[in-house]
Amino acid sequence: MVRLADLSASDRDNMLKKIPTLPKFAGAPWVRGAPLQKRRVSIVTTAGLHTRGDRPFGAGAMDYRVIPGGAQANDLVMSHMSVNFDRVGFQQDWNVAFPLDRLRELEREGVIGGVADYHYSFMGAVSPVTNYEAKAGELAQQLKADKVDAVLLSPV
Repeated sequence: MVRLADLSASDRDNMLKKIPTLPKFAGAPWVRGAPLQKRRVSIVTTAGLHTRGDRPFGAGAMDYRVIPGGAQANDLVMSHMSVNFDRVGFQQDWNVAFPLDRLRELEREGVIGGVADYHYSFMGAVSPVTNYEAKAGELAQQLKADKVDAVLLSPV
């Protein structure tokens, strides 16, 4: 991911002017639940990832792709559309954007209760961020149905 300091002045200003448009959350959205050792964890990323057989993300895509829990690094393709996105880290180690190997390690070590059967990827760089709300609600219902009670967010 590009650093703000590495962007041109116009790109940096464009990114910074979006901050006031981000949604405001009232109250306390956090809830308490079971200890981490008992939680089933799924990854949700905005890296624009999908399996090789799935359709790529197009410009302005608001939907998400389902990634099976048994996926391996060579099963995934990144079709993220942002010109400011550097894919080198992902190409060298997929865990940079999609830390499934790390989750599997945490499960083996007993740090988490389990890894979910499915994970999910959106394409980031969509504005305004509130456009994701409908699909995020749909995804929340899927996660609940899959008995996922913790999500590792990987914003890319």
